[in-house]
Amino acid sequence: MPEEEVIERAHKDEEQGKSPSTQAGEFVREEMHHVREGKHGARSPQQAIAIGLSKARHAGVKLPAPKRGKTSARTRTQAQRDLRKGRRGRRSRTFRTRSRATTGALQREGHAAASRESLSRHAHRVARRRGRRSRRDAAMKAVHTKGPPGLRREARKGARARQRHRRAA
Repeated sequence: MPEEEVIERAHKDEEQGKSPSTQAGEFVREEMHHVREGKHGARSPQQAIAIGLSKARHAGVKLPAPKRGKTSARTRTQAQRDLRKGRRGRRSRTFRTRSRATTGALQREGHAAASRESLSRHAHRVARRRGRRSRRDAAMKAVHTKGPPGLRREARKGARARQRHRRAA
């Protein structure tokens, strides 16, 4: 069950007219914190993200299921089921045995899935799949929304990253 604070933040995002994926981001963020603090583990960053998205849909975030061809049929049907549960509201009881089994299985997993390194690797992999034009558009949008102080900060960050990269090579 997500914390009340997370649900409130997601509702606030919805009131501000932010997209469902932004609202769901709050739940994914919470999930990453859970993995980091040792509440449970995850096999990969994708699994931790999937758990967060599932919780978001259960909490009523109107995040549509992925389109055909994007993910497996099983993932898509599960997402549709989560969406229906979110629309229905809290009706069914949580089965203790099943819940404990899920938690137990996740506790046996490692905690490296939420590390900076693995999240960075995941972000790069996903960005490469999106294509050059899409990445450029996102960067241009960031330029327009950050303003001059934000741009200076990002330029310094980029310079530091390039320096680190040169040292490592």
